[in-house]
Amino acid sequence: MEPVTVILAAVFGLLVGLSLGLTGGGGSILAVPLLVYGLGMELRTAVAMSLVIVGVTSLFGAIIQAKSGQVLWRAGLILGVGGIAVAPLGALAGAGMSDDLVVLLFAVLMVAVGVQMLRGASSTEVPVGGSFACRTDEHGRPQASLSCASKLLGAGALTGFLSGLFGVGGGFLLVPALLLVAGVSIQHALATSLVAIALTSVSGFISNVGAANTIPVVASLLFAAGSFVGMQGGAVAKRYLPSRLLRTIFAAAVVIVGAFMVYSTLA
Repeated sequence: MEPVTVILAAVFGLLVGLSLGLTGGGGSILAVPLLVYGLGMELRTAVAMSLVIVGVTSLFGAIIQAKSGQVLWRAGLILGVGGIAVAPLGALAGAGMSDDLVVLLFAVLMVAVGVQMLRGASSTEVPVGGSFACRTDEHGRPQASLSCASKLLGAGALTGFLSGLFGVGGGFLLVPALLLVAGVSIQHALATSLVAIALTSVSGFISNVGAANTIPVVASLLFAAGSFVGMQGGAVAKRYLPSRLLRTIFAAAVVIVGAFMVYSTLA
């Protein structure tokens, strides 16, 4: 492996891990384009590698952030179960599409998500709770009920489909879902989304790995190592930087990368 590839793999992983730590899963949407356009991986290989790297990194991040008491394990597990059940369907749908179509749809999704985040939909100003949200206890944790579990399962299922199709962990959907469905705070949502991402990514990886032509082990390990370091840095930096600023920077990056992917696919 060339020295420049070694450096790029570690740096790209660092960026993904940093964004995961800062935004509670948003970095997963950057992993596939970085692996495809930055490291030159074939699409299905990049999807499989993205899922395993993001999944392991998210689990690592959840363990780190559990020390602060922000991780709501029950809600995260229910979301993850919904994702695990449906991720294979997303992978099956992706296998029936051309690579260019998958990339184009993924790029459009990136732009849409980035624009929505720039409008403030995923910032700390997102309204918590509402008539649709689960009831919460005095500590701001969702109360156990069949209705609440059903809503979380549904949100997890949608995320799982996209995870299997595009190779994303789904944090950009899980965080708003936890805010609006579970009725929890932004701090709880950011930390808890990592649990569901880890579980959903496992199912998505298993569903996609068979379609990967080759598994670049060294590049994947370097990417993962960079992600671990970035996750630790992001978890620390999140305590000191304004959430709105972090969301704006990340959203702008997502829009730019998505627009570049659209241009590259159609050019």
